[in-house]
Amino acid sequence: MKKPVLLALAVFVAAVAAAQTLPGNLQVIASRLTANELKADISFLASDALEGRGTPSRGLEIAAEYIAAQFRRAGLEPAGDHDYFQTAAYVNVTPNAQGMEFSVEGANGTVKAKSISMALQQAAAVDLSKVPMVKVAGSDAAAVSALAADQVRGKVLVLDFPEGTNAILATRQLPALAARLQPALIVLLRAGGQPTNMSARLREVTAAPVVPALLVWDEAVRTALGAGRPGTVEALVSVHIPAPTSTPVQVHNVVGVLRGSDPELRDTYVLVTAHYDHLGVRGTGEGDHIFNGANDDGSGTASVIEVAYALAALPTRPKRSIAFVTFFGEELGLVGSRYYGAHPVFPLAKTVADLNLEQLGRTDVDGGSSVGLVNVTGFDYSTLTDAVAKAGNETGLQVTKNAKLNELFFAQSDNQALADAGVPAHTLSVGYMFPDYHKASDEWSKIDYANLALVDRTVAVAVYEVADSADTPQWKDIPQTQRYIKARQATLGGK
Repeated sequence: MKKPVLLALAVFVAAVAAAQTLPGNLQVIASRLTANELKADISFLASDALEGRGTPSRGLEIAAEYIAAQFRRAGLEPAGDHDYFQTAAYVNVTPNAQGMEFSVEGANGTVKAKSISMALQQAAAVDLSKVPMVKVAGSDAAAVSALAADQVRGKVLVLDFPEGTNAILATRQLPALAARLQPALIVLLRAGGQPTNMSARLREVTAAPVVPALLVWDEAVRTALGAGRPGTVEALVSVHIPAPTSTPVQVHNVVGVLRGSDPELRDTYVLVTAHYDHLGVRGTGEGDHIFNGANDDGSGTASVIEVAYALAALPTRPKRSIAFVTFFGEELGLVGSRYYGAHPVFPLAKTVADLNLEQLGRTDVDGGSSVGLVNVTGFDYSTLTDAVAKAGNETGLQVTKNAKLNELFFAQSDNQALADAGVPAHTLSVGYMFPDYHKASDEWSKIDYANLALVDRTVAVAVYEVADSADTPQWKDIPQTQRYIKARQATLGGK
């Protein structure tokens, strides 16, 4: 028998043994939350029929209807403005690169970017002439965080990504970065081309004006901008970007609630969340162009559904209410979760925690095998991690801290939007990177369903225990959490 099979068998045996020792209600969780149910959900959500669940798309709307139907099956109360749907009015923005120009004036004269060596990452009309720039390493999170609005406001912010570094993570933070620093333009300076997200963008109808972001990989321009060199570069930037086209669309978060049993605490909430979108259909020609997103994040979406089903089956409800939410638009920059943070269905002051579920299905991750364990982003940030670790002790799942990646990835999933609103929020994942990440080969048949069931039982136990306790998770007083503590204080002060 091969080693992976033995590991999977060991995990299954441990799960069965743990289930036999769980008291009362938690035995119901173990019996209701099964690998077969998860497989049924993911095989549909990640099927070609849903065409990769791009935001917005017909496939995304079918996925939303499926999730709502499963919430209805579980007996959750609808909590949207229309049944289970929280409706968001957006415009779908398509960039217009016709006539786009970008040039740099430095010590060696003026260099103009070739049109084939740049692309719009975030589209908006802009005309700038000889504007000074501020450059930092885009992969250096500390350097980016250290920037102040007075340094950047009205200038061109250049995020330099040396060869071998990844700009994908930074692109999700562009809206928040632009709002904080107020540059006239953001330039992503890279050795390679092509936008790191879909070219169409969603913008809330009532949103503030957008700061354009331009991806540039022209070698002459990179040299003029001092690519790969730390420190100040004396250069002036000129740019013309035409206005994009915009089409109104409606998109939806899907929200259901399991009401708590305590007369007072039932008006407080624990959130269980995941994003149900993915990358849609990309590319042309031969081969598979449907990015099915089975692990990212069909696994998290199915987990929200099945945890809801298991907890709703309990004969005794926990004291607090539990809200189950799936978000649109995570792949476009946490759009759906940020919409929820700005328009919460349940008061943020009454929301005590969020467990966000992302990439739980693959165990061939981070260059090894992660059978029998789950990671927590921002592991040391709040006491919510303690509840997850305690649940892992009860179910036989190892709750781990990836010392290298847990803080880096804290800002890369939908927990960040809730944390920015002050709510103790973490993302659980079996691993951070897997071989088919953001590829058409992320298929449902590659999921480790036995391990996923064990992880989800642990999630259900943790959520139940947090919801059934009069104590609330708290941010820990460490440098990394100061802005979240302040946000929580502001939220609680405003009720």
